[in-house]
Amino acid sequence: MSLLPQVPFGTQPGTPGPFTPSGPSIPQFPDMQDSFPSPVGPPPGPGPFSPQPFSPPPQGPFGPQGGQQAQAPTSPPPQFTPPKPLVSAYAVDPGAIFGCLYRNTFVWLTNGERFWMYPVFVGRTSVAGFRWSGRFWFYYGVDTNRIESFSCFW
Repeated sequence: MSLLPQVPFGTQPGTPGPFTPSGPSIPQFPDMQDSFPSPVGPPPGPGPFSPQPFSPPPQGPFGPQGGQQAQAPTSPPPQFTPPKPLVSAYAVDPGAIFGCLYRNTFVWLTNGERFWMYPVFVGRTSVAGFRWSGRFWFYYGVDTNRIESFSCFW
């Protein structure tokens, strides 16, 4: 079955006929109709589009990539406040906080705020992840130059 308008054909199969008087239309070639599969979608059976077994998402140098969403932790962070490290840099090096990916991390900001965070992405100048509100996790991002110090926990 074809979705194209029907047009009269010449006497030879496979040769297009003249256009209809009502206006131009697309001629059909009957011998080519069988060369295309009629169902839409990939053919049945194994192939490149067959479902594959689950594998973990690819990890880039600084966390998940390709627009993948990370999941918030399913449990609250520890109930204590760790001691603030004595040494801190002017701006946190992304390579240093990279070791805290997917771990409960206590963060002290330069403005005095302090909170638990669960980082899932570290960029050149920022860190993103989930911040604990005291009752639930919410997605949060911060520039590394705003982080005064941090401490992560296994």
